[in-house]
Amino acid sequence: MSDTRWPTQIHLKNQGKNLEITFDDGLEVSFTSEFLRVMSPSAEVQGHTPDQRKVIAGKQGTTIIGVDPVGNYAVKLTFDDLHDTGIFTWAYFQEMNDQKGFLWNRYLSELQERGLSRDLSK
Repeated sequence: MSDTRWPTQIHLKNQGKNLEITFDDGLEVSFTSEFLRVMSPSAEVQGHTPDQRKVIAGKQGTTIIGVDPVGNYAVKLTFDDLHDTGIFTWAYFQEMNDQKGFLWNRYLSELQERGLSRDLSK
């Protein structure tokens, strides 16, 4: 038996700035588009090994412009910078939700360490 929850609702909110998902057990998760963009599971962001993971700067104003199903296990998100190679599985959304604080704080620290900004204009 799988521990994976299945989505019953997926909604873009705030003109694509937030993605909300309700799962079959009642769990509701919400992510900003910026968070999803910089945590994309794509090889372009994550690399092929942990040491290849990229820190993506300048995505504070990012929006999601497309949500397309991939089989019955995931969605492909398209962002306004046209990044669309990440396949977000239901399990990945759940993992990100469980680790959201850690992942976000790590991201902010990595930006600071590299002298980068969330703001594209900086």
